Amino acid sequence: MLKEGINGFCMALADSVPGVSGGTVAFIMGFYDQFIGSIHNLAFGKRKEKKSAVMYLTKLGVGWVIGMAIVAVVLSALFESHIYAVSSLFIGFIGGAVPLIIKEEKENLRDIGKGILFCLLGVLLVAGITWANGRLGNAAMDLEQFSIGTAVRLFFIGMIAISAMFLPGISGSTLLLVFGAYIPVITAIKGLLSLKFSYIPCLIFFGCGILAGALTVVKAIKVCLEKFRPQTIYMILGMMIGSFYAIVMGPTTLEMPQEALGFGNFHIVAAAVGVVLVLGMQMIKEKSEGSGN
Repeated sequence: MLKEGINGFCMALADSVPGVSGGTVAFIMGFYDQFIGSIHNLAFGKRKEKKSAVMYLTKLGVGWVIGMAIVAVVLSALFESHIYAVSSLFIGFIGGAVPLIIKEEKENLRDIGKGILFCLLGVLLVAGITWANGRLGNAAMDLEQFSIGTAVRLFFIGMIAISAMFLPGISGSTLLLVFGAYIPVITAIKGLLSLKFSYIPCLIFFGCGILAGALTVVKAIKVCLEKFRPQTIYMILGMMIGSFYAIVMGPTTLEMPQEALGFGNFHIVAAAVGVVLVLGMQMIKEKSEGSGN
């Protein structure tokens, strides 16, 4: 219970940082396959597999909820006031993780010719989404006024945005910003909490899109990991490399935008702490695997 709870807690902390996703942490900490497999089994597995998936995801979810609650209540202001230190920490975290993943997956990464294109595709995907976030205007949507066009748009936005939870390197909030849905969705949720029920129809379509996207994306990722693992690992590495650019641009996506991370505001100590953290996680993971054998 404690191990899964800590994993979920770390995913929540990553989800709260602009440019970082919980999927990145799941992959770095070595439970990505189990995470994806459990969600897949919950939707498509047999009764025994569903039961096991529910137990695992519940433990993970408890940690995630606790992490998000702490972020919302305690750390959100800290993140904004020290965004450069936090961003620097994640630069070091991912920078330290990439060589470790290459080492662990070396058998699947031998054929560089087969995988380099997928790696470049991963880099371009994350960097392109981040670039679009800074260039595209956010078209206003009033979710209090229901229309079929808005509902259909929200459904597909939900499908695409939820993929960020499962794909390393892509931030869900960034995707919502790109599609001009971040502020409208947040406003609608706040409105619903204030008992403005006129937001419910649009939020239902958004939620259905999230559900449909989750089932589709998880199924696709599981198939890719099982049948096309070398190409998938190369693409995941590319998305992690692309996330460096997303983290650098992260401060510009805050509610009160700040300048991008650069040499002048980069925190070398925080980056070193990030490297130490990922090395510590690797040691804990190896020790856990060793004791399990």
